[in-house]
Amino acid sequence: MTHLAVEIDGPGAHPAAGHTLDPFDPDVVVRSARLAEDAGFVLVTLADAAQGGLEAGVRAAYLALRTHRIGLAPTLHVTTTEPFHLATQLASLDHASQGRGGWVVGAQNTATALATTGREPLEPDALRREVADVVEVNRALWDSWEDDATIRDVATGRFLDPDRVHHVNFTGDTFSIVGPLITPRPPQGQVVVLGADTLGVTGQLDIALVGGDVAARAAAARAAGAPLVFAEVEVLIDESGERRDTADSWAPSDRLRHVGSVAALRDLIDRLGATVDGVRLHPAETAVDLPLLAEALPADTLPAEALPADAGRPASSGTLRERLGLPRPANRFAATVGEATP
Repeated sequence: MTHLAVEIDGPGAHPAAGHTLDPFDPDVVVRSARLAEDAGFVLVTLADAAQGGLEAGVRAAYLALRTHRIGLAPTLHVTTTEPFHLATQLASLDHASQGRGGWVVGAQNTATALATTGREPLEPDALRREVADVVEVNRALWDSWEDDATIRDVATGRFLDPDRVHHVNFTGDTFSIVGPLITPRPPQGQVVVLGADTLGVTGQLDIALVGGDVAARAAAARAAGAPLVFAEVEVLIDESGERRDTADSWAPSDRLRHVGSVAALRDLIDRLGATVDGVRLHPAETAVDLPLLAEALPADTLPAEALPADAGRPASSGTLRERLGLPRPANRFAATVGEATP
């Protein structure tokens, strides 16, 4: 099975995509997420409001109670958000969505992006260490509450077992955190972490995102320890050639790119399925390409059980980890560590 994810933020991946979508209109992102959910996509991602508007984590939280099956993964940057607040925000997203939270690791490192933080851009090695530190401390903080730490015993007035809430005592190059987190452990145990293989932290990811020479980079990501690998594919659906001018003005990128029919895109995904576990699609124009993808693609790509049985949305259909086939990790601080829950 090839899992499908889709980026739903903003007007689209093409720089000339029509700016007809109001970045401050919450109904825009809801419509896009529900299109993908009803079609059977496993995951939607939300970029960091490149076109302006509300922060990606806020929009993902808004979607948590307005979707029911699909995973929700905002891009949040390790360089511009305090690690403790980042871990709290993502744990809260997982609770609000009943275990459908994800995180696309971002690492903005320009003077403009860092202007409000008072920081200077980091050298490549320092940036890689910071990304690694923030991912590691997030994972430690998500484990800082054991699964059974919450008691809620009204008779005795005990809310939690303090012996099952732990300090993480993490010290990195640029920050230190004592912990614990201020929210219980996420329903998934660990939020699903996605990131580009170019970040240099592939072994810390749940899903490595690869472009370019997909076969070679997927093999390298697996060798580095990534459980799953998704190919990055930009998509412009053009069945008749009427959008050729748009395609011709699209500058190259590190992602694969498909311009053409849905049938040809299916063939591409089938070929990629030999080397990757999934594909993250980036519609050229969200308002145009996403409805076409949602209507025509997943039914032939995803297994029948992943598709909705009717027009209604069930209350839940499992966590994002379960849909991806990822185990629920054991808690690193638990006194007795049993087998991870599948």
